[in-house]
Amino acid sequence: MINFKGRTVLITGGSRGIGEACVRMFAEAGADIAFTYNQSAEKSDVLVNSYAGKIKIKAYPADLDKPGIIEDVINKILKDFQRIDILVNNAGIWEYGEADSMSLEEWERTIRINLTSVYAFTKAVLPVMKKNMYGKIINISSTAGQRGEAYHSHYAASKGGIISFTKSLAAEVAKYNINVNSVAPGWVLTDMCTEVFSDEKYKEKVRSEIPIQRIASAEDIAGPVLFLASELARHINGEILNVNGGSVLCG
Repeated sequence: MINFKGRTVLITGGSRGIGEACVRMFAEAGADIAFTYNQSAEKSDVLVNSYAGKIKIKAYPADLDKPGIIEDVINKILKDFQRIDILVNNAGIWEYGEADSMSLEEWERTIRINLTSVYAFTKAVLPVMKKNMYGKIINISSTAGQRGEAYHSHYAASKGGIISFTKSLAAEVAKYNINVNSVAPGWVLTDMCTEVFSDEKYKEKVRSEIPIQRIASAEDIAGPVLFLASELARHINGEILNVNGGSVLCG
C-alpha cells in the first residue's frame, strides 16, 4: 500500500542508525534517495551499492556544523534528481554537558547541528515543494524535547526547538499541500547510545522502565517516518508522533 515510486526523498544523516533504517525502508518502497553523511563514507558507499540499479540513490558529504554549505548540497541534489518530494531531517548529535560547565561553543554546536540545520535544509527545499504543490517534511525530534533531559539541556533545547518549528511550519505551508510532522523517539539502539549502553546494568534499567519492555531499534523509528511520508497520513499535519514504547505519555 505504501509505494514511493516516482518520489525523491532526502534523508539527512542517512549512513547509520535511524537514518540508515530510513534509507533502506524508503528504498524498499521504491523511492529515489539522496542522503547526507558526515564521516561515514565507507558505510555510505555500502548503502548506495546495496540499492544501485534498483533505484536512483546517491550520498552527499555534508558537515552540518557548517550550515552555510547546506544550500550547495541541495543544489547538487536538485541537479542530480531534479526534485525533492520528501525531506527527513534526521541528522543530529547527543553529547553530555552539565549546564554550569559546558562551554558556549559546546551549546552552540549542538544547536547548529540539531536545530539550525533542520531550518537550513527546510528553507532550501521549500521553494521546490511550493512550486510542485507537494511535499512531506518529517523532523526527528525526541522525548527529551518534550520533558527535558538532565545533563543534556542543549540537546533537549534543540529537540524542543524542532517540535515548535514543526508545529509552526505545518500551519504556514499546509496551503501548498505540504505536510510537516515530527517523530519523537525515546531510547533507541543506535551508535549514538553505544557508550551509555556499554553499562549493561544501566541498559537493563532503561529496558525495564519502558512499558513495552524493549528498547526501540532504528527500524522501529523508520517505520513511522515512512507512514508520515505516505498518502495514508495526508490529513496528519503538525503532529508529534511519540515512538517510545509508552515511556513518555504525552501528545
